[in-house]
Amino acid sequence: MSMVETDVKTLVIDEQEVSARTGQTILEVARENDINIPTLCHLEGLSDVGACRLCLVEVKGSAKLFPACVTTVQEGMEISTSTERLQKHRRTILELLFAERNHICSVCVSNGNCELQTLGQEQGLTHVRLPYRNPDLSVDASHERFTLDHNRCILCTRCVRVCSEIEGAHIWDVMGRGINSLIISDLHQDWGSSACTRCGKCVQVCPTGALFDKSKIGSDHPKYPEFLPYLNLMREAQ
Repeated sequence: MSMVETDVKTLVIDEQEVSARTGQTILEVARENDINIPTLCHLEGLSDVGACRLCLVEVKGSAKLFPACVTTVQEGMEISTSTERLQKHRRTILELLFAERNHICSVCVSNGNCELQTLGQEQGLTHVRLPYRNPDLSVDASHERFTLDHNRCILCTRCVRVCSEIEGAHIWDVMGRGINSLIISDLHQDWGSSACTRCGKCVQVCPTGALFDKSKIGSDHPKYPEFLPYLNLMREAQ
């Protein structure tokens, strides 16, 4: 008689016993049980790609770290989400993101309303130990309603996925490799000349100020004034 795999898994996350359904990811189960795991590329309703690696967790019995958003649960797993090792990795990832492009929060249109900025604050990021690359990146303001600022992009690909999976237009894609990667519209056309349907979904899901609505500049967004002193420290560490 063959064994039939049960549809319910029992596992432990941060010493808390939880139940999960077959096929669920660690991130899904953690959030169902009010266990916070930080993310940037993940967005409910879109496919997961494991791009940002901020959701890394430890699984007992393995030396490697696992991205919670794309790792499915297994029976008997024992998972840790906030060890000192993980916190160190997350701070380093955030430092890499801040140093890679030109994230100067004090002059950004999304200052106070940016997930990267908020995560830096939550993870205790007070300065960046890495040299800033200061790349010479363009700003595409050719669209009548929206602007693309490559200086603020973290390559989370939320815009690519929402345009493809929700809107069905597939205007956005990624060109290049590594640090030279760029988000492009159509075959690297100006956004204003592309086949964009002008729905604005990509702007709504962008976690930083890379995509923004021209009409919203200067509007009253929630602010995080306690984070401003850290910005000077980050620049001074250059």
